[in-house]
Amino acid sequence: MTTAKQTIHPFFKEKSILFPVIILCGLGVVMVYSASSAISMESHDSLFYYMKKQAVFSGLSLGVMFVTASLNYKVYKRMSYIILLIAVALLVAVLLPGLKVTAGGAARWLKIGGFVFQPAEFAKLALVLFLGYSLSKKQTMIKNFSVGFAPHVLIFGLFACLIIGQPDFGTIVVLGLITWGMMFIAGVKISHMLSPMPLLIPVVYFLIIKVEYRLERILAFLHPWDDPYNTGYQITHSLKAFGSGGIFGTGLGMGMQKMHYLPEPHTDFIFSIIGEELGLIGVLTVLALYLILLLKGISIAKTSKNMFGTLTAAGLTLYIGLQVVINIGVTLGLMPTKGLTLPFISYGGTSLIVNMAAVGILMNIGASTDNEQTV
Repeated sequence: MTTAKQTIHPFFKEKSILFPVIILCGLGVVMVYSASSAISMESHDSLFYYMKKQAVFSGLSLGVMFVTASLNYKVYKRMSYIILLIAVALLVAVLLPGLKVTAGGAARWLKIGGFVFQPAEFAKLALVLFLGYSLSKKQTMIKNFSVGFAPHVLIFGLFACLIIGQPDFGTIVVLGLITWGMMFIAGVKISHMLSPMPLLIPVVYFLIIKVEYRLERILAFLHPWDDPYNTGYQITHSLKAFGSGGIFGTGLGMGMQKMHYLPEPHTDFIFSIIGEELGLIGVLTVLALYLILLLKGISIAKTSKNMFGTLTAAGLTLYIGLQVVINIGVTLGLMPTKGLTLPFISYGGTSLIVNMAAVGILMNIGASTDNEQTV
C-alpha cells in the first residue's frame, strides 16, 4: 500500500521548489520593468515593452514547468539521445547565414518564423539529461576511461566547438563545469577527470589571452578602477549600484544606474539594480530564495532511489546553481564578465523557459514514487 502523498501532483507537492520559483519570477517581472523602463521608452516608445514580454514569457514558462513536472522523469532515458541530437542541430543552425541573429558582435540566437531563441540555453539542459542517462547506465564500468570518461568529454567537446563559433565562452565554462561535476558525482576516476588538463591549459590560454576582448575582461576584473570609463565601465557601475543601495535600497524604480549608466540593466546586471533599489534586504531575500531551491534540489538528488534520478537531479541543481553563482559573482566583481543571465529574474524568454522546464523535471524526480516510502 502506498502513501496518500503520491496522489498529489508534483507541481503542487514540491512547495519548497514551487514557491521560491514563483516569487523569483514575479520579482523578475517587476525588476525587468524597473530596470528597462528608460531604455524601453527610448527604443520602443513604451515604458512597458520589456515588462509585457517578460510577463508573457513567465506565463509560458509556468505552463512548461507544469508539463515537465507532469511527465515521469524516466521518459528522458528514452529521449536523451533525441534531445541531444536536437540540441546539436540547433547549435549548427545558429551558425548558418539566414537563420542566425547577431547582436553585440555575437551570433547566439536562431530565428525561425517570428520566434527568436538561444540554442545554447537548450543545450545546457540537453547535456544534463544525456549525462544523467549515460553515466547512470554505465555505472558498472564507470572507472573505465573509455566508458566512464571519454564519451562524455567528447560530447562536451562537440558542444564547445559549436558554441565557440558564436562565440559564447561563458556557456562553454558552464557546460564544462556541469560535465565534470556530474562525472565526479557518478564516480568517474579523478585521474581520468584531470587527464585533459595538459591540453586544456594551452587551449584556455589561447581563447583568453590571445583574444583581445576576453583579455580586456580579465584585466577589467583584476583592476576595474584603473580604466573606469572603458574596460572597467560595467563592473564599476555595478559596484556603484550596490554601494548606493545600502541596507534598504533607494526604493523601487528610484535607481540611477539603469539610466544609461549600467549596460544591460534588465539582463546580465539586473542583480545590481536589485541591490541598488531594494538594498541589502532585497539581495539577501533573493539569495535566500535561491538557497531554498538549491538545497531542495540537493535533497532530491540524495534521496532518489535510482542513479538516473540522482544524477539528473544533481545535474539540474548544478545547472541552475552555476548560473546563479556566476551571474552574482560578475555583478559583485568577484568574476570576469561572462554574459550569463540570472535564473528566473533576468529578461529573456529562452533562458526562463528552459530553466522552468528544468525545475519541472526536478519536481517530478522529487515527487516520484521512487522517492516515496511504502507501508
